[in-house]
Amino acid sequence: MRRNDTVKVSTTRFGELEVNKKDIIKFDEGILGFENLKEFFVVDPGDQTLILWLQSVDDGATAFPIIEPKIFKEDYSISLLPAELNSLKLENLTNASVYTILTIPSDVTLMSANLKAPIIINNDTHKARQIVLQDNKLEVKFEMYAALKKSIVNFHSDDSVRTNVNVSNEPTVVEQSETTNTERTAEA
Repeated sequence: MRRNDTVKVSTTRFGELEVNKKDIIKFDEGILGFENLKEFFVVDPGDQTLILWLQSVDDGATAFPIIEPKIFKEDYSISLLPAELNSLKLENLTNASVYTILTIPSDVTLMSANLKAPIIINNDTHKARQIVLQDNKLEVKFEMYAALKKSIVNFHSDDSVRTNVNVSNEPTVVEQSETTNTERTAEA
């Protein structure tokens, strides 16, 4: 990899990371409450929790814990309006990754996921949005610790397919692939 294909990002959580520019995810509108931050990348800390981090390129102190909602809520499904799909250059969600932002308080058993406003990433263009869904049944603070704990015990993943990992104790930057974890789990 050529030097100018990467960018170094100094983070408070993971230290200095070298990120391939093609793995940078662009949010034209930012994330709710962080509209000024437009570029992020996904970090897998390799800690077996299935929780990833959406790390800001521009602010090393800003990182959001994220997870694929299907991991802890198998029946989670979303429906986007045509304008929302178009804004991400998507025809459907087949080539998209869907994540929810987590709130992790000091008592982790009270951890919750924002099912109402997921992060949608176009896996080809790396264009992303946090979209507030119109479905009133979806919760902003869905308590999911017990379901996640159960999923971790039962989860089987081939990490060599999920991420490009160099064997080390350092966190890795996750490359957005065309197939999401949930699709791979369903295939297994």
